[in-house]
Amino acid sequence: MSHQITAIPQNSSSLKLRMLIGGSVALVLIAIFLLPVKNVRPEWGQFWMVRPFIIVPLAGATGGAVSYYLTKLLPQSGWVKVATVLLSLLIYIIGLWLGTVLGLAGTLWD
Repeated sequence: MSHQITAIPQNSSSLKLRMLIGGSVALVLIAIFLLPVKNVRPEWGQFWMVRPFIIVPLAGATGGAVSYYLTKLLPQSGWVKVATVLLSLLIYIIGLWLGTVLGLAGTLWD
C-alpha cells in the first residue's frame, strides 16, 4: 500500500498577512492592558513588560498561521467555511489567552 503525501499549496504573502494581522491585534490588546500600569512591584524588575510584549504577539501570529492552514486544509464551501472561521476564531482566542497567561506569569498574573 503506497501513501502519497501532497503538499499544501502556500501563498507566503497571504500567510504573512494573516500572521501580521494576528500579531498586531494581540500587540494592541496587550498594550491596552499593560500601558496603564503605573505602580509596579520592585521584584518584577525594570524590564518586566518585555516578556508580555514578545510572547503575546507571537501567540497572535501563531493563531493567524493556524487560520491560514485551516482554510487551506478544509474545503471552503457552505457550512464548512463557517465552521472553519469559527474554529479559527476559537483557536485564536484560546492561544491569545494562553500567551497572555504565559507572558504575564510572575507579574500581573499571579
